[in-house]
Formats: sequence, structure tokens, C-alpha cells
Amino acid sequence: MTLLQDQAAPVTDVTPDERAQRLTDAGTIWNERIAGDANNAELTYKVVGRGVGSVATEVRAGNHRFLVDEPGALAGDDAAASPVEYALGALVSCQVVVFRLYAQALGLTIDEIEITAEGDLNVQKLFGIEESGRAGFRDVRLTVDIAGPNSAEEYANLREVVDEHCPVLDLFSNPVPTSSTLV
Repeated sequence: MTLLQDQAAPVTDVTPDERAQRLTDAGTIWNERIAGDANNAELTYKVVGRGVGSVATEVRAGNHRFLVDEPGALAGDDAAASPVEYALGALVSCQVVVFRLYAQALGLTIDEIEITAEGDLNVQKLFGIEESGRAGFRDVRLTVDIAGPNSAEEYANLREVVDEHCPVLDLFSNPVPTSSTLV
């Protein structure tokens, strides 16, 4: 089993005013950058993974490193979350960011937010047992629990705005041209 030594520092909580200021500042800066040159809206992300252990992967994403593994039933050491759990985690965390971003933009308050993602996956294609059907999730369900002073209708409208603007939800919902090169 391979463990990563440089674990991330814990995230410190911020006050609602500090969060609002950071969200407002980020929106202002990006709007100005893009207004100056529309090409500034184009970002390229690069993540590198290196196989370790039985089937684990050490992933480097910018200044961050994390481990991805599989449970023992899928030949792993269960040293970390699985790739599909990280995918659901990416979806949940992107939703949290976009909920906070658009709540700020719309003048809504989120005191607390918790999002749960559940995904159904059939492993028959993964193991070559049945070639029809999908290798990935056939269904993903998100449950959003928001606490705050706004009305249920305002939060429902916020959810619609978030679903329209969330990059990772877009990845789950729409085909993305993907290529693979063996070097």
C-alpha cells in the first residue's frame, strides 16, 4: 500500500462576510479579465496519474497530490476512494462551489449546504462479462440540503441556475470529445 506523505492542510472555515467578499472579488476579477480579452476565459487543466500498489494511482493536480484506489473486491488495497467515488466527489464539490457562487450573485444566503451523490454502476462491462450497456454510471442522483433564510422557491430557482452552470454536472450530462494516445 502506498500512502502520500504530504497531506493537504485542513480547510479553515470563513465567516459568511469573508465568503461573500471572496466570491464577489473572484467574480469581479474574472469579469474584468474576460472583458479585456475573451481568450482569458479558456483554461486547460492537467492532471497526471502514476500507477502504484496493486491498482492504485497517485494523482498530481497542480500543487496537490492524492491517492485513488479500489476496494479489495476490485483488486485494490482500499487505501483511498475509488475513481468513481472521486468522480461523484468532483460532482458534489463542484455543485457546492456553484451553489455558493450563484447564491452570492443572486443575493441569497446559504447558512449550510450538504450535497449527496449516489450513482448506479453495473460492473459487467468493466469485467468483460457483457459488452452491451455502459461501463460507467447508468444513473446519478443528487440530493441538495440547504439551510438558510430564503424561501424554498428561491432555493429551487437557485438549483436550476446551478445545474445550468456547473462544469462537472455538464461533464456527467453531455458527451465530451475525448481522445487517447499510447506513447
